[in-house]
Amino acid sequence: MSKHDSTPKFPDSYLGNNSLDYDSSIWMERNQKKTTLLCLQYLYDERLDNLEKSDFLKDEPSFILDLGCGTGYSTEILVERGFKVVGIDVLHDMISKVKHKKNLMTNQNNLELILADINYLPLRNSSISHAISISAYNFITHRAESIRDKVKIAHNTAKNLHKMLKPDGRVIIEFYPKDDNELEMFASSFNTNGFNGFIVKQNPNQKSGQTFLLLKKR
Repeated sequence: MSKHDSTPKFPDSYLGNNSLDYDSSIWMERNQKKTTLLCLQYLYDERLDNLEKSDFLKDEPSFILDLGCGTGYSTEILVERGFKVVGIDVLHDMISKVKHKKNLMTNQNNLELILADINYLPLRNSSISHAISISAYNFITHRAESIRDKVKIAHNTAKNLHKMLKPDGRVIIEFYPKDDNELEMFASSFNTNGFNGFIVKQNPNQKSGQTFLLLKKR
């Protein structure tokens, strides 16, 4: 199978039996939880500290938005670390798995789950402290039929996130842009709509693959 053929197709790769395979994959669980822990490190990254007051994270527990929470691997880590979490996913097949995990949590009152599209978040303005997204954000444009549509969706989503975040709110996104042009489109959508931040790649010379956006509301 070629690399192109193995690329997940949204939403088909996450429905029905595919969602069961995803949720039962030991490799996927290990990878997603490891990535979530890395995103939490980036949430406290000193490069973002230098852009604002240094004590912004002392008002715990923070409300954190898990964008595209999938079957809840990232959500579990966030709840375990003491955050009050709002998990968002557009696929019932995925979020139903998180509901099962929630029932097994000792602190399940710290988790709220919402079946919703990242593009149209049903949350009040200035209601969320921070947000993370693990391996999901590049799927927000899956319905777009043109580059222009993709740009519009990316900008509208970034604008809505800006409204929902409290002052000094941070967003950490781990995703897989297909090339530098797509990465620039997403980065520009945040910069244009009230965010400052940084791009982090595991390999600075890579053209695609795992990428992190470290962002703060300005």
